[in-house]
Amino acid sequence: MTGKDRDERRPHGELVADVLAVLWQSGKPMTVQEVNTALGTGLARTTTTTILTRLHEKGTLRRVPAGRGFAYEPVEDEAGFVADRMRRELESKPQRDLVLKRFVSSLSEDDEETLRRLLLEAEGGPA
Repeated sequence: MTGKDRDERRPHGELVADVLAVLWQSGKPMTVQEVNTALGTGLARTTTTTILTRLHEKGTLRRVPAGRGFAYEPVEDEAGFVADRMRRELESKPQRDLVLKRFVSSLSEDDEETLRRLLLEAEGGPA
């Protein structure tokens, strides 16, 4: 790989995010070729296959038989995926209260109000 090729590589996780976005937008299981076509980046089929296989192994995607291969679909919607990532990140920190405090203090007024409302709803309080 030349220096120029290395400079053109995507930041870590960007390609995975693009693949997931294609699958969420589709709303149906997609084959490697369908994902590759939807990405429209000229990505090698083997690269797309590797990404989908790894996401399946992590439990992010399920796969179903499709012809001689598989079609892939997300296990949960985008909001559920992000919420799960947030929960895992929080669980990995020893000072959860400090992390939550910093998170809440960084919210906009609208987001803070939404969070209050959701907490009340979760407790069975008024909506």
